[in-house]
Amino acid sequence: MRIKKGDTVEVISGKDKGKKGKVVRTIPKLDRIVVEGVNIVTRHEKPRGPQNPGGITKSEAPIHVSNVMYYDTKTNKRSRIGYRVEDGKKVRVIKSSGATISDK
Repeated sequence: MRIKKGDTVEVISGKDKGKKGKVVRTIPKLDRIVVEGVNIVTRHEKPRGPQNPGGITKSEAPIHVSNVMYYDTKTNKRSRIGYRVEDGKKVRVIKSSGATISDK
């Protein structure tokens, strides 16, 4: 998967098309990611004692990684991601501009 936790992405298909957000979690085995503020689902939770009163909660659900593209905040454009070897290390590269993505 070329998208990593902390990347800013833009949704390119589905009900949230056009929304941008930060990747909160990745699930590589299922090729899915959780994006902040995207694919919000409502769950009805049963009360489970005094600590968990239950009620209606909203949270982000995973979406498939093919439905998002990396969003470059410097150029304000979305782009594909490639790889290049620099100084013996494999680094991610923005295809449109050729700039490297600094992994934190």
